[in-house]
Amino acid sequence: MPERTLEGLTVTIEVETVLEPEVVERFHALYAATFEPLATRAVARQVLHREEFVEEMSDPRVMKYVARDLDGEVVGLTTLTRDLETVPWISPDYFAAHYPEHTARDAVYYLGFTLVAPQHRRTHVFQSMIEEVVELVRDDRGVCGWDVCAYNEQHLGFSTMIGALLHSRADCTIEQVDTQTYSVVQMHGPRGS
Repeated sequence: MPERTLEGLTVTIEVETVLEPEVVERFHALYAATFEPLATRAVARQVLHREEFVEEMSDPRVMKYVARDLDGEVVGLTTLTRDLETVPWISPDYFAAHYPEHTARDAVYYLGFTLVAPQHRRTHVFQSMIEEVVELVRDDRGVCGWDVCAYNEQHLGFSTMIGALLHSRADCTIEQVDTQTYSVVQMHGPRGS
């Protein structure tokens, strides 16, 4: 893929299917630092266990969009799959039932996660990786699902940001297709008479 210069940072983004162990280690440390705060901010588990992360990084069914700087240092990662069985928290049957034509063409995708090294978060590495995904799905006339926890939505406006990016790159329709509501009851003792 071509080089992109982003606010003084030149990166290349390549799609890889299996990452080298040292790259997996680098990304796992970055992944843990990036997503670990969600462990106490979101009810649903947002963070893959180390073994799950390593497995995903070595699963060739999961495309890894890897951003590297001119020195070859990894600065960003986005995961995307068209084999929905690789995403344990979604229902492939849902997508097959609602998007049968896309399913028949193998044009249903799921965006796993995107992360960028902290020192490059104010550049456009995130946007550039997502643009690469958009081009693939757009050219395939596909469907792509993703999920955002309420914390990231309320505090970072991810859906608004992603929607603006998608509309700037493609003629598309974005639809919220499901919501999971979590509730808690806190008991204070028996009901008074």
